[in-house]
Amino acid sequence: MKATIDRDGCIGCGLCCDICPEVFRLADDNLAEVYGPVTDKNISAAQEAEQSCPVSVIQVKE
Repeated sequence: MKATIDRDGCIGCGLCCDICPEVFRLADDNLAEVYGPVTDKNISAAQEAEQSCPVSVIQVKE
């Protein structure tokens, strides 16, 4: 599985980082970025972050 973020649409709310800090973090420009892999251990949290994103810019897919 792989996570991606459309950073052009990101509002930097940080919700994804709160839900799945193993995969997402806020970069120096205060927008979310993917920095860790989606694994069997964090896939549920990564998918929750995808579903919870208020601007729907996160995708978790194969």
